[in-house]
Amino acid sequence: MTDQTEPPAPAPAATPAPTRPRPMVERVGMAAIALLMALMFAGVGAASFASGEPFLGVMGVIGCLMVLWAGGSTVLRG
Repeated sequence: MTDQTEPPAPAPAATPAPTRPRPMVERVGMAAIALLMALMFAGVGAASFASGEPFLGVMGVIGCLMVLWAGGSTVLRG
């Protein structure tokens, strides 16, 4: 064993760098992807309810709502 010490960790920045909002093209593209995924989750939910699987249907609907919520907050927040 040697008596080596680790170098000190760098001090955190006093103020974080300001973040700039995402470009509108990126936000619209991410919203389109979120809508597609929400439709897929809704399809799983509808098919599950139709085939008599209520638990899987509820999970599909919850997934759809969560994707819509996350996608909407991304577009609106910027």
